[in-house]
Amino acid sequence: QVQLVESGGGLVQPGGSLRLSCAALGSILSIRAMGWYRQAPGMQRELVALITDHGSTNYGESVKGRFTISRDNAKNTVYLQMNSLKPEDTAVYYCNVVNFRSTQYWGQGTQVTVSS
Repeated sequence: QVQLVESGGGLVQPGGSLRLSCAALGSILSIRAMGWYRQAPGMQRELVALITDHGSTNYGESVKGRFTISRDNAKNTVYLQMNSLKPEDTAVYYCNVVNFRSTQYWGQGTQVTVSS
């Protein structure tokens, strides 16, 4: 049984920062990539950032220069540091993990609200 445990969401003012964490628990085999997606009301789920087992990263255009993804391979944990947050960053953020068999796992989602 695999479980992704997310934390760190909440309410923040525009220009503020938040840090999301996601720990992959259970028998997940070797992790190829870990990442974050988000979904705002009425919108499709979109890539925020991902990081491979070798440390290569990929970011969505709207978050480049503001968000930073990192991972601790020993802890099977991925982090998302979000700076200079904007109201349009408001969404439910989902952790995603893919192993070397291309099996995907999703977290339950954590709400991020950017509002004054």
